[in-house]
Amino acid sequence: MDFALSDEHRMLKDLTERFVKDHLMPLEGVVMNREATGQGIYLTDEEREKIDAVSKELGLWGLDAPADVGGYDLPYVALVGVNEAMGSTITPYTLPPDSPNLRMLMATVNEQQREAYLAPYAAGKTISAIGISEPGAGADPAGMTTRAVRDGDDWVLNGRKIWTTRAAQADFTIVMAVTDKEKGSRGGISAFLVDRDTPGFNILRRIPMIGGAFTYEIALEDCRVPGWKLLGVEGQGFAPMQVRLGTRRMEMAAWCIGLAQRALDMMCEYAPQRVTFGAPLSSRQSVQWWAADAAMKIHAARLMTYDCAWKLDQGRDVRQEISMIKVFATEMAWEIIDNAMQCFGAMGMTKEIPLQLMAAEVRNMRIYDGPSEVHRMVVARNLMGGSR
Repeated sequence: MDFALSDEHRMLKDLTERFVKDHLMPLEGVVMNREATGQGIYLTDEEREKIDAVSKELGLWGLDAPADVGGYDLPYVALVGVNEAMGSTITPYTLPPDSPNLRMLMATVNEQQREAYLAPYAAGKTISAIGISEPGAGADPAGMTTRAVRDGDDWVLNGRKIWTTRAAQADFTIVMAVTDKEKGSRGGISAFLVDRDTPGFNILRRIPMIGGAFTYEIALEDCRVPGWKLLGVEGQGFAPMQVRLGTRRMEMAAWCIGLAQRALDMMCEYAPQRVTFGAPLSSRQSVQWWAADAAMKIHAARLMTYDCAWKLDQGRDVRQEISMIKVFATEMAWEIIDNAMQCFGAMGMTKEIPLQLMAAEVRNMRIYDGPSEVHRMVVARNLMGGSR
């Protein structure tokens, strides 16, 4: 078993780390100030355009997009290091295109959809969102009530979606809807490509989240979608949706490793400098154990994530591993960042250093794309043969 990255993938990881250090971290001060003054966490169009130009020039776009639409078709293993680096900063920037929706499109599009949606998305020309969760439905797809009904060659969608990230900015949203109520998640859920300007697709409100982030609530009111915009096979939308969710959970594990590593680095730099009661914090056993435990848990999370990515690249069933890393990495990062905040004392409670935004980001991740409790249920059921 070889634990070393290939030279190509290691160079990509190093390149991304330099990009983050040179172009994203210098923007953290202005991002923190915006969040501290109630504006939320965002980049201006001018700031984003400058970063886009740099990241595109460096060849960091379309990393896992298909080669025939201009991407590099890189495996999941190559992206772990990339996402670890991208996760180490609080500057909100995603390398185009966002991998989860990309992977779902790759698994489902027909030729017409490939040209109209996948190709421009892979090229970074469009932005996408996905509507899965609904008010009251939570993480249970069986509770989905948004309906899609045939009307001639079209589909008519009615329902609500909530916690939809980037809905207001997206050129199109992948909307999950029930097409066969009797079958539900076992053959009765389909996916649809809904353009932003489609009549009946209404953004009701922007929902402020902790850490200065925002999501949106959407209402679909007799929203008519042409038949060719059914994504994949009717009734078979659940499996591609899991591809999308699995990809995001892989990203989150890597992001959490990056965040935890940065918190540990900050603690190791600060503790020797801060003197209390005549001795540096680095001489205190509690601080030493925080650092030692952090290093061990980061190492474990990194190995777990690379193991899962490697198995995914081999085409193996990794539902168990994905649930494991979703829980372990998010809770690991939460603990390490919390200890770093404790180490920094009152300074750790301020909005002048990035720890509080790092903590908020991880706290969000412990909920979205499946809370820890649901993933523990998945692991337990697999271990116990589906017993409840």
